[in-house]
Amino acid sequence: MKAMIFAAGLGTRLKPLTDTMPKALVPVGGVPLLQRVATRILDAGIRDIVVNTHHFAEQIAGYVALDPVLQACVRISPEPDRLLETGGGLLHARTLLEGDGPVLVHNVDILSNLDLHQFIARAHPDALATLVVSERATSRYLLFDDDLRLVGWTDTRSGEVRSPFPALDPSRCRRLAFAGIHLVSDRIFGVMEALGFAGRFSIIDFYLRAATGYPVYGYVPDRFAMLDVGKADSLEQAEAFVRRSGFCDSGEK
Repeated sequence: MKAMIFAAGLGTRLKPLTDTMPKALVPVGGVPLLQRVATRILDAGIRDIVVNTHHFAEQIAGYVALDPVLQACVRISPEPDRLLETGGGLLHARTLLEGDGPVLVHNVDILSNLDLHQFIARAHPDALATLVVSERATSRYLLFDDDLRLVGWTDTRSGEVRSPFPALDPSRCRRLAFAGIHLVSDRIFGVMEALGFAGRFSIIDFYLRAATGYPVYGYVPDRFAMLDVGKADSLEQAEAFVRRSGFCDSGEK
């Protein structure tokens, strides 16, 4: 099994910190976000990690090169010309990820108490993807049927609903928030090509298109807690989160 950490984003919500560094290297509790996420992946027994880069890419590559543990397990998937978003970034890294079974995908700015071993063990074996979701309050939700199979997406602020199923009744769906962590089959690359996805695109757009012919499931962890380190004013919350979660200075739990 391999893993991919999405770390290419501009981190605009974390300005002014990201005027001089990539979001992936923003420290929480003295430990860069990239180190925290990579350490949890390594603790789950995954030793082959791909990190995509764009904004201050050379800083991420330099950080990895100076850490013996990361240097041994991390490979960089550069996106020098333009950001490819989550779906395009995953497809762009195909040659680094394909051929060794499922791929654990993790946003670099997500901190959580998720038991990755348990998540991987409980993911649907026939699924194209299994997405970590919860009942967290937000404005954008994924919609699932009674079997926790993905059927749509909604924005509660605008009332917009997107679904590949024309007769979908959103009121009959389970509404859950995506946590930015998912396990994908390495069949996903062929499906992306078959459905005409290329270049820059969102992984959620792809999931919504693929959901009619390929099972995409949600996974709701027990006693799940997470924090999206998306804004500068969330860093104080992040510091408190890692203290409550028992993370030590190395980023390990």
